[in-house]
Amino acid sequence: MTVDIQISAKALDVQQCIDRVMSPDCGGVDVFIGTVRKATKGKAVLRLEFEAYEKMAVSELNKIAQKALAKWPVQKLLIYHRTGVLQIGEIPVIIAVSAAHRDAAFEACRYIIDTLKQTVPIWKKEIFEDGEVWVAAHP
Repeated sequence: MTVDIQISAKALDVQQCIDRVMSPDCGGVDVFIGTVRKATKGKAVLRLEFEAYEKMAVSELNKIAQKALAKWPVQKLLIYHRTGVLQIGEIPVIIAVSAAHRDAAFEACRYIIDTLKQTVPIWKKEIFEDGEVWVAAHP
């Protein structure tokens, strides 16, 4: 496995994701864990809702993964994104990257999350006590 991509309504398991990219050939694993925070711009968030155009989202995630593999000497990478209703503290996204050296893992991981937020058709709705808003997908 070099690339592991998943979009699912199931809860994400951080340790399982780390285990999937571990390798005796790699000296570094970088992991980004996105979590649902309790406030945005000083306004209390009750929950988030994520929707995805799954077929297109997986295709875009594969493109991002292939660009990361071409740009950095990365051995394995994983991109898991959750859909559905998520409560405060839950995890909507995990990106894990392993490489022989840490710099490649750090840079590839940063590239993946930044590009995902710009190009992948996964949408986030923030739910507040007094309403809701679809959030623009920009880092």
